Amino acid sequence: MAKVNDKKRSKLIGAYLPQPPRRARGACVTACHLLTVPGPAPQFAPWPVMCALQKHQHCDSVASRIQATHVSPFVLDVHTEAVQAALAKHKERKMAVPMPSKRRSLVVQTSMDAYTPPDTSSGSEDEGSVQGDSQGTPTSSQGSINMEHWISQAIHGSTTSTTSSSSTQSGGSGAAHRLADVMAQTHIENHSAPPDVTTYTSEHPIQVERPQGSTTSRTAPKYGNAELMETGDGVPVSSRVSAKIQQLVNTLKRPKRPPLREFFVDDFEELLEVQQPDPNQPKPEGAQMLAMRGEQLGVVTNWPPSLEAALQRWGTISPKAPCLTTMDTNGKPLYILTYGKLWTRSMKVAYNILHKLGTKQEPMVRPGDRVALVFPNNDPAASMVAFYGCLLAEVVPVPIEVPLTRKDAGSQQIGFLLGSCGVTVALTSDACHKGLPKSPTGEIPQFKGWPKLLWFVTESKHLSKPPRDWFPHIKDANNDTAYIEYKTCKDGSVLGVTVTRIALLTHCQALTQACGYTEAETIVNVLDFKKDVGLWHGILTSVMNMMHVISIPYSLMKVNPLSWIQKVCQYKAKVACVKSRDMHWALVAHRDQRDVNLSSLRMLIVADGANPWSISSCDAFLNVFQSKGLRQEVICPCASSPEALTVAIRRYGRAPCRAGRGSAAACRGSCLTEEETGKLEMCSMSHDCGTFGLFRNTHLSVVFFCETRITWISRPRSYGRAASHVGLPCVGTAVHTHQLLWPSLHSLSICFPSIDNTCSDVVPSLTFQAIDSIHQVGVYCLALVPANTLPKTPLGGIHLSETKQLFLEGSLHPCNVLMCPHTCVTNLPKPRQKQPEIGPASVMVGNLVSGKRIAQASGRDLGQIEDNDQARKFLFLSEVLQWRAQTTPDHVLYTLLNCRGTIASSLTCVQLHKRAEKIAVMLMERGHLQDGDHVALVYPPGIDLIAAFYGCLYAGCVPITVRPPHPQNIATTLPTVKMIVEVSRSACLMTTQLTCKLLRSREAAAAVDVRAWPPILDTDDLPKKRPAQIYKPSNPDTLAYLDFSVSTTGMLAGVKMSHAATSAFCRSIKLQCELYPSREVAICLDPYCGLGFVLWCLCSVYSGHQSILIPPSELETNPALWLLAVSQYKVRDTFCSYSVMELCTKGLGSQTESLKARGLDLSRVRTCVVVAEERPRIALTQSFSKLFKDLGLHPRAVSTSFGCRVNLAICLQGTSGPDPTTVYVDMRALRHDRVRLVERGSPHSLPLMESGKILPGVRIIIANPETKGPLGDSHLGEIWVHSAHNASGYFTIYGDESLQSDHFNSRLSFGDTQTVWARTGYLGFLRRTELTDANGERHDALYVVGALDEAMELRGMRYHPIDIETSVIRAHKSVTECAVFTWTNLLVVVVELDGSEQEALDLVPLVTNVVLEEHYLVVGVVVVVDIGVIPINSRGEKQRMHLRDGFLADQLDPIYVAYNM
Repeated sequence: MAKVNDKKRSKLIGAYLPQPPRRARGACVTACHLLTVPGPAPQFAPWPVMCALQKHQHCDSVASRIQATHVSPFVLDVHTEAVQAALAKHKERKMAVPMPSKRRSLVVQTSMDAYTPPDTSSGSEDEGSVQGDSQGTPTSSQGSINMEHWISQAIHGSTTSTTSSSSTQSGGSGAAHRLADVMAQTHIENHSAPPDVTTYTSEHPIQVERPQGSTTSRTAPKYGNAELMETGDGVPVSSRVSAKIQQLVNTLKRPKRPPLREFFVDDFEELLEVQQPDPNQPKPEGAQMLAMRGEQLGVVTNWPPSLEAALQRWGTISPKAPCLTTMDTNGKPLYILTYGKLWTRSMKVAYNILHKLGTKQEPMVRPGDRVALVFPNNDPAASMVAFYGCLLAEVVPVPIEVPLTRKDAGSQQIGFLLGSCGVTVALTSDACHKGLPKSPTGEIPQFKGWPKLLWFVTESKHLSKPPRDWFPHIKDANNDTAYIEYKTCKDGSVLGVTVTRIALLTHCQALTQACGYTEAETIVNVLDFKKDVGLWHGILTSVMNMMHVISIPYSLMKVNPLSWIQKVCQYKAKVACVKSRDMHWALVAHRDQRDVNLSSLRMLIVADGANPWSISSCDAFLNVFQSKGLRQEVICPCASSPEALTVAIRRYGRAPCRAGRGSAAACRGSCLTEEETGKLEMCSMSHDCGTFGLFRNTHLSVVFFCETRITWISRPRSYGRAASHVGLPCVGTAVHTHQLLWPSLHSLSICFPSIDNTCSDVVPSLTFQAIDSIHQVGVYCLALVPANTLPKTPLGGIHLSETKQLFLEGSLHPCNVLMCPHTCVTNLPKPRQKQPEIGPASVMVGNLVSGKRIAQASGRDLGQIEDNDQARKFLFLSEVLQWRAQTTPDHVLYTLLNCRGTIASSLTCVQLHKRAEKIAVMLMERGHLQDGDHVALVYPPGIDLIAAFYGCLYAGCVPITVRPPHPQNIATTLPTVKMIVEVSRSACLMTTQLTCKLLRSREAAAAVDVRAWPPILDTDDLPKKRPAQIYKPSNPDTLAYLDFSVSTTGMLAGVKMSHAATSAFCRSIKLQCELYPSREVAICLDPYCGLGFVLWCLCSVYSGHQSILIPPSELETNPALWLLAVSQYKVRDTFCSYSVMELCTKGLGSQTESLKARGLDLSRVRTCVVVAEERPRIALTQSFSKLFKDLGLHPRAVSTSFGCRVNLAICLQGTSGPDPTTVYVDMRALRHDRVRLVERGSPHSLPLMESGKILPGVRIIIANPETKGPLGDSHLGEIWVHSAHNASGYFTIYGDESLQSDHFNSRLSFGDTQTVWARTGYLGFLRRTELTDANGERHDALYVVGALDEAMELRGMRYHPIDIETSVIRAHKSVTECAVFTWTNLLVVVVELDGSEQEALDLVPLVTNVVLEEHYLVVGVVVVVDIGVIPINSRGEKQRMHLRDGFLADQLDPIYVAYNM
């Protein structure tokens, strides 16, 4: 026995010893024979075994020999030695350099001890490899013992290893899998690719179910005495591999920028709540559902080989047999089409299609082309002739509806289908052709979205008779396309379903067998004969069986709903094809008929039997007409779809079974209940279309499935509730499910007609109660529309997709709307939880550790800039003006243009100096003012304002520029003037003579107390003498002027500007914009506050350049004034406001060609800066750049600036330096005060444009507004600024210093705690770009996001109004402006409507939808107002707090206010 064992052992091991190449095949076969699996035979071979077998060509036959046999200890011993020899041979060929191994699978993670033999040597792998080369196959006893121990451990299982094999195998299968792993490793040296260390997934991914009982922990793998390193993802690495290299590999696995797929995943882990399955949801029960088959299709000897052959047969054998009878609106027979007429006329149509369209050389229609069939619903005979004529001509007919108007419901989608099919010819009847809409010239216009068609009339009198020797070529049914049936999807799109000739014939045969059709039977058809069941039974199957069809048009059904029952009685019809709607209508009118007898009916086919809500119609119809001879087994619901044709139908004579809520069940699993749904897919005979499910050939090797699109079950199971949209307790309702926010949420948007206004208050409450009690479905929107205004289908039903489209477009025009988003939307992201405050020191250390720099930046250092600026030696602007009046007296500083573009007035240096002296004399003599008194300057934009300002400086007074009241709106604008004068404690008021009269007029007295004005000085009459001396301040830090403005939050704030800050401000702008006396700058700004005042009044005196002044009010008369001035004076630098830019964009959009003809040229413009105190309006600036690009404007010239109350100009685009940059940030992360850059076009991306370059001498840092600690560049925080031209503080009449010290003298709580910063009150972030500044360093860009005071805290997140307003403005074309604010934790949206008031109700659901979908917020109140109600200041900024006050005081006079429940 031992000798026998030795022989078998040597024979088995011999295959793995060094042999000639001819034995390689036998080796693999032997190895495969050894891999026997104990226990029951597995259904599939284990994956490692298959991997090993796939490496050789001969393994296909070997794989079938893997059987389940009992493994004896002797066989296991043979396994041990065979595997030992194989591994030893594999070790000889092992590479000398240790490589990192690739993890094979993420699911199957077998313990390393299970398939890696322990290293028998104490040296490294390199030494073991050398020994293997010199010694051949290792045969030492120690190695054999260790190997046998390892094999035994692998087979019997170790308590320290994890068993990860499939749970479907028996206990020995796991060992077989591990052995198979070993064998798979023995043949990989010549076939496997190099290890991929940058990916996680394996080359052959396979998911194996883990056994539930496997709970042992995984032990660390060991490689003899070698040290083991493991990467971050668990891949073992030899000690020879450098740890640094492996760390680099791991770094490469994690890209710096998130991969693109993350941008399209909605469930953001740190932002959104993961939806957990409902534990109360019923679990599926029973066995796995299998494919169902209908009975075999019987073989009938006299069945025709094609439908055309059947037509030829009946047309020649029984030409006088009736084929189709049409009815008029009175119910009388209108025309009887016989089979002989159908055959001859179809041949005539086929001949004319092929030979009379086009020329002989270039026919318009060839076999295989598609042709549209456009016939009305009351003319089935002409449509039937044209249909069979196309089949005989081998042309593909596409039956469609008749377009009555150019704006029919779904007409554009039908045209898209025709264009996709390449249709160029439309067949129609004479009456239909005359009824089509025509142009004044008598031609049929091209319908919207339709291709250009040739209309061809198929009446016999218009056709040529075919020659006697011409006959159509009738072939057996094949896989060519027979016809294309159009299908309207739920979203309104139209699809074309191609039906092949073999599928058409097989379907007709299946219907004949299922319905038991015989020759000369009569069938009444109420359905549409152009598609679905009406086409299949009334046009196709009827011809194959020579049946007589009585067609009932929809126009007759509207007049007499009982007409189809009357025709059944009259013609003793055996079959009727109806819908549940027809049965319902018959129930309403059945009382008028007494002589009704339905005993002749053997099948009443209900076409919409797949709809569970048709059951009630079937039951009610049976209850009423059972006494009229209707039998219970006659009602036969059927399930069908355009893709699969008829799927199931209840046979005649089968007793109906009941399931669920009394649903009439169809045969072969067509029982449908309200509670139980599923999908059934039936096998198909062709690639193009599904068939009935009755097969002639039951031995198909490949079975194709066609999705029926029918909700289906085959046996009672409880899978949850599904609500159908036709079961709502309202007649004439149109309902569609509206997907909101996430795919898991489906609410109902309901639109249904209201009979009159008296029930508009009662209907909503009744509807809510009914839907909630019956369906348990939340109603998201309830819209009441006037009667007969919903779009209809050609057969009178409500066009759901078109109704939904009108609803989403805002074109439904309801008379009342009720929104209930608070009760329906239940899966909003969970509110942000405020974490315990983390100290600023921890934040700073965390940023440093994570490699993020502290967000701080600065402009150029003023001390290192060398320039020959002579004005630097003067500390005060008054001294600079005197110096220029002496050195360059005739140099023009200011030029004012009027609305015609001509020069209204100008000022040279000496003229301005002399005029300022006279005003100073008037202040001292007439006003009796002392040094430091405040003077209010109420002037329109112009030269007088500039002279009055410098006159105040010459007299030592403090000027305050105030916008004069508007003459046409004194009641609103004059109180603001009075408030500024009082708050600033002005001792005197200077103005022009015209404004002085306005301030003392009766209209002004009605608005304010004119007796409380301070002394008013008229500067039109100035004294002629000069002052004794010009005032010179004693200290540069003394007050120069006060800057008053109303912020966007509605706060009137005046800041103090010292002489030193004013001079530093002018110098910084001069250096940034490179302003010199030879330059000309065009300014179209309001000169009353901020940077606009500085550019209008101060900069020209300091820098010496000429300022061309254009009052923005003049653009209302001439919108092109500003651009024409820029072109005329060849200006290189210009400044404007958003209001001016928007006026030019809207007013000059269609005049670019005429402006170009007038010589307008903007090619010389170097910088066009928009002055604002808000986030850059990137859409407006881009529109402006694109619009005037043809006039020479360079896109890089347009930029923005940023200033605020504490510092009037922080950023300003200069002449040198990089172009403005634009980044895209994740809006969801921004709500959490995080900055996450994304790609352009990513969902939830927000474009932000840089707010210009940081001015020289300005330092910026981003700080936390609560903790006052510095932040990293990935955080959103408050912008703090430090510069020499910061304002000194707020000027308040009560002297509240706490507010001043907080805003103007703040210090960081950690880090640089010595520097004094000013808080801007705006949120933003800094980004270091790859661009280079003028000084050679990398450019730091500042991005302003929004004002801190205007940001709204909702659901724990920070929202900026401009983001929500932008989304709302895009929602509808009639929304011209929008503003949002909060009121008692509710979001209020105010929209301005540019249109008729009937469109106001359309905006309510659109506004609610867009805010919910894009921002995850539920709108509380929607207010629709007229144009101009939202207040906007002179800088074009919305005054949201003023709007809020007006809303709470009920002063908006809204068109409509919707309070969403």
